[in-house]
Amino acid sequence: MTRRFEGKRALVTGAAGGVGRATVELLAEEGAQVVGVDLRGGEDVVACDVSDAGSVTTAMATAVDRLGGLDVLVNVAGIDQFRRFEDLELDVWQRHLGVNLTGPMLMSQAALPHLRASRGNIVTIASIAGLRAQPYQAAYCASKSGVIMLMKSLALELAADGIRVNTICPGGVETDLPMTAAAEHADSQLDWGLLSETAGGRYGFMPPRDIADAIAYLGSDAAASVTGAVLSVDRGTAC
Repeated sequence: MTRRFEGKRALVTGAAGGVGRATVELLAEEGAQVVGVDLRGGEDVVACDVSDAGSVTTAMATAVDRLGGLDVLVNVAGIDQFRRFEDLELDVWQRHLGVNLTGPMLMSQAALPHLRASRGNIVTIASIAGLRAQPYQAAYCASKSGVIMLMKSLALELAADGIRVNTICPGGVETDLPMTAAAEHADSQLDWGLLSETAGGRYGFMPPRDIADAIAYLGSDAAASVTGAVLSVDRGTAC
């Protein structure tokens, strides 16, 4: 079996669970040295608040020191909390922008010198909520559509450095995020049928490994001619 990441070094945010953990496992299986970072640090995970510049700087330095460089940055960390727009608190709005949009910006900026040296690449998780409006998710949709355009802009700007930048827009994935996001809302009268349709799409929820597989493709040399792409992995939800 060909291992696509033999000799490669990767950093994955949001590594403590769901898509992030599946990505760490897959890249390691395929030969990469991987460092995971997450707000919840652990034995094999570097603690990092991706919305905080100082925390990102420290985590990046720790990861690069362990890896000896960097070839692939995978931005997975994200949050989602359902709110009726009239009930959307400013701190919830700002937290969505901080984690989902500022986080990938800070991580990509911190990774840039190392990716220039390796002519590496960035893969960022957005969402179909960045492509198609969803109810009760104004903050999430705004942050995810923002990160799509951020990454497309970086793809153009960094092409001359040989750095590829791509984005994946998942549909509903079997993680704690979608159902916890709805359950945390205090209003028990939310349309749960619509929320389930929104989160799960037409054909139900996907396993995290499906998204990790897409990340591995875009992060590998198999996608050497792919940059600025926005890949929907959603079982046709956004069609």
